[in-house]
Amino acid sequence: MIQRHLPIVDSLYSKQRKMMLKGIPDEITRLLEYKKKIIQLYLENQQKQSNWGITNRMKKAFDKKVKPRVFREGDLVLKKVLSFAPDSRGKWTPNYEGPYVVKRAFSGGALMLTTMDGEDFTRPVNSDAVKKYFA
Repeated sequence: MIQRHLPIVDSLYSKQRKMMLKGIPDEITRLLEYKKKIIQLYLENQQKQSNWGITNRMKKAFDKKVKPRVFREGDLVLKKVLSFAPDSRGKWTPNYEGPYVVKRAFSGGALMLTTMDGEDFTRPVNSDAVKKYFA
């Protein structure tokens, strides 16, 4: 695209240069600014395209290694402890609690859990904060 516009600007510039001797420098500055803007837009576009290629390659490499975690109703899971209160056990505080039973799995990754006794959780839990329990 830039190759198409630059010769036009250059030819206009050479015509305007002749006219500059007659006292019209404003047009020349306008044309030079126009040429500079075209080159700047072209370089920005090239940089965006190269960044997109790198990002796309990184995404493909990541997606090869990641396995989707699917939870079904009736699965036993452990829920991550998201407590910020200090515990007397220090660093030996358990990181997960449970097991819990998946009562309902939503398409967005949210899960409704119940305890083993049948008590329901009031709020859904994100599947990122849950891992399968193998008994």
